[in-house]
Amino acid sequence: MSNSTIQIIGTVGPVSGSRAVLDGMVSSGMNIMRCNMSHGTHEQHAEYIALIRSIAAARNVRIPIIIDLSGPRETTDDGHQFDKDKEILTAKDLSDLDFAIEQGVEYIAQSYVGTASDVLALKSHLADRDASLPVIAKIERAQAVHDIEAIVAVSDAVMVARGDLGLAEPIEEIPYIEKRIIGCANSAQKPVITATQMLFSMVEHSVPTRAEVTDVVFAVMCGTDAVMLSDETAKGKYPIESVSFMKLIAQRAAQEYHRVSFRL
Repeated sequence: MSNSTIQIIGTVGPVSGSRAVLDGMVSSGMNIMRCNMSHGTHEQHAEYIALIRSIAAARNVRIPIIIDLSGPRETTDDGHQFDKDKEILTAKDLSDLDFAIEQGVEYIAQSYVGTASDVLALKSHLADRDASLPVIAKIERAQAVHDIEAIVAVSDAVMVARGDLGLAEPIEEIPYIEKRIIGCANSAQKPVITATQMLFSMVEHSVPTRAEVTDVVFAVMCGTDAVMLSDETAKGKYPIESVSFMKLIAQRAAQEYHRVSFRL
């Protein structure tokens, strides 16, 4: 354990992929940058990675990078969802994995993990490539919730990916599932990230809602080590402000509940 407070993960995208915006996000409290491989090209993500490393060097800070694999998803009228007819690790995932290794990033996030064997399969592919990147298991399927203890045991960190999880489980159950996953990770002394729609109104508005503030605080109360911004920083109107508010809320909650987080 470190003496760090809750870490802030920002997703890079079209609105935040410039030096000015990324630098503003770092100065506002972003600790980790996420590249979502469901969007953009390798060339674009390579540019984002080069930028954040340049900014981190200039500021003499550590900004780890997460490459988030797309997994077996299909596009729907409502966005995307798990495609049960595909392998958990797709051909695109393996190409993106090679890209991540070439870029020397710090973490790989695996989408649509169902069982511990899915995580071990990804680790096998890493071993075949003589790479040892830590794996973050994204919990977003009912099957994964049922197998959570085994998944946490073989993963290096876990993410409560509430977007797809809310499609897989009754929406009224999500807060209780979130609390259970965070508790399981805490017991195993593994870092845990809470993600999706945390400050979603800030895609369009310059301040979060009261309910969103409460949501972030709830995650900290439950024991999360990091909170993640997705659309808010990747394509929203207020990426820097989103990071600033998230930092403010998370810091205050960590002080109130004396939270000391694991560092990714």
